[in-house]
Amino acid sequence: MFSTVDENGVPNSIYAGIAKKLDDGRILVVDNYFDKTKKNIAKGTMGSVLFITKERKSFQVKGTVEYHKDDEIHAQLKTWVDSKYPAVGAAVVNVEQVYCGAERLL
Repeated sequence: MFSTVDENGVPNSIYAGIAKKLDDGRILVVDNYFDKTKKNIAKGTMGSVLFITKERKSFQVKGTVEYHKDDEIHAQLKTWVDSKYPAVGAAVVNVEQVYCGAERLL
C-alpha cells in the first residue's frame, strides 16, 4: 500500500503493484496508473509505504516524496519493469521513519 495526503488532509491509498528498495535506502513505487497520488505528490505530500515481508512481518515507511519522470531513475525502472505496464514515472519515498507494528525503528 502507498498512501499520500492532499492539500486538505484527505488521505489517498493505493495498492502499489510494483515497488523496490533503491540502493540508497529510498523506496521507489512505480507509477502505472497514478491520478490523485500524482496530484498529491505535486502538492508536496508526505507518503507512507506499508508492506509485509515473506516472514509475515509488517513494516511502514514514512517520508517526503519525489516524483521522477524522464530522468535517470525513470530510465532505470524501465529496464526492469515488465513492458506490459506503462511505468510512466515513479514516486520515491525518502525514508524518514520506519515502524514494525507500533515499534519505531528509525
